Amino acid sequence: METMVFDTALGAFGIGWTDAGVARLQLPGTDRAALLERINRDGAQAGEPTRAIEAVINQIEDYAAGEAVDFSAVPLDLEKVPEFNRRAYTLLLRVGWGETTTYGALARQLGDVALSRAVGAAMGANPIPLIIPCHRVLASDGKAGGFSAPGGAESKLRMLALEGVSVGAPAGQMAFGF
Repeated sequence: METMVFDTALGAFGIGWTDAGVARLQLPGTDRAALLERINRDGAQAGEPTRAIEAVINQIEDYAAGEAVDFSAVPLDLEKVPEFNRRAYTLLLRVGWGETTTYGALARQLGDVALSRAVGAAMGANPIPLIIPCHRVLASDGKAGGFSAPGGAESKLRMLALEGVSVGAPAGQMAFGF
């Protein structure tokens, strides 16, 4: 796997790719040394991006600048990802800019609402956050839920705010069942 670190309006991202497509993405939030260590783990090393990877980097830069971006056509390398996670990610790729879903809704689409925790685990293991938009998955009560990227749920909320999404019900709304 080849990798690269690049700067955006949100901070430095790390990207890793193979001939099949993007295999790894690191979101901003750590210092550059930690970012390099994380993106280059498991024998990955710095490389020169192909035109296709340059196009993905440009899309990420556009996203970081606040532009609506659709990553659903980005080629992905999910070869090392468990089958259940791949199925969840395929569904999640349909959730576009400014939209959200819930862990339970994805679980139902996968066959059983009881799979909600498994969906949460899949989101936490997402090797390509942002492109596979796990930040768009909320808890059933409309709150952020977890986020395994640097900055945790606060990063998730910032990404959603960038997309114009306000997370959580207005005060009192949940109490009246609206």
